[in-house]
Amino acid sequence: MSRHQVTCINKRGNHYDPHERISHIGGINSDSSRWKLSENEAIQSIEDGKYEFYVRVNGRSVDVIVAIHNGRKYLKTETDGYSPNNLLSLPECP
Repeated sequence: MSRHQVTCINKRGNHYDPHERISHIGGINSDSSRWKLSENEAIQSIEDGKYEFYVRVNGRSVDVIVAIHNGRKYLKTETDGYSPNNLLSLPECP
């Protein structure tokens, strides 16, 4: 399993609307190339044990996890005491 830092997201609709779903997450590989996965691909990768994802907050790593709301899976960060949600506050992926 490999671990990847999420540095950007894309959302369906308005990026700044906290109720809009994430459509993609992305980051930068060690060779400076960019990576980007759809939300469904990221969820499947976590569940299959292929990848782990995290975000950096105030010098700390906070894991991205799969949660369920109204029967639908989605990505969020572990409860970390920071607000707003660390994943939703990331900039837009190119």
